[in-house]
Amino acid sequence: MRRMRPLRPGGVAILLGALFLGMWGTVPAAACDVCYGAADSGSPLVSAARLGVFLLLAFTVAVLGGFARFFFYLRNRARQTEIEQIGSEWAQLQRSSST
Repeated sequence: MRRMRPLRPGGVAILLGALFLGMWGTVPAAACDVCYGAADSGSPLVSAARLGVFLLLAFTVAVLGGFARFFFYLRNRARQTEIEQIGSEWAQLQRSSST
């Protein structure tokens, strides 16, 4: 196992300086019109973004619904096959017991 070297005194100062700049040297981010309240005014950009989100949600729901429907189909098919198999075994038992 490899041992880690301790930080040099200059490395500690650089680390503390980076931490200080990261915490107190930030400026507020400049945001677009959507973040500044254009969503309330009915902007075409906001309407298009909402439409895109709803379209992607609808597509996701449709794909997941297709998967769910496929698995329900497989479950029903397995049940039907089991019922048919039990019926044929029962009929075979009845034929063998009567002879």
